[in-house]
Amino acid sequence: MDSNLETFCREILETPNTEGCLLANGQGLCIEAKGKVASPESSGILVALSEQAAKLEPNSNPPTVVLDYKDLTCFIQKHDSHTTAVYRRKK
Repeated sequence: MDSNLETFCREILETPNTEGCLLANGQGLCIEAKGKVASPESSGILVALSEQAAKLEPNSNPPTVVLDYKDLTCFIQKHDSHTTAVYRRKK
């Protein structure tokens, strides 16, 4: 993996209450999945959600999709050619 992306993923995981992160490329393929995340096979769906959100909110750079689970919250954002999903534990 690109060392910049590896550093990025490590920094995300060091953030308090963060349980996991998933990085996907523009084609929806999982680049990295660490910690407590949805399965890496869901990376295509996460990318599709971020692309649809960009169509719904074209003036938001970039829009954030929030998925609320019982004990986790997932934040999805597209950055350049990569999509990031960060899973955070609820307080």
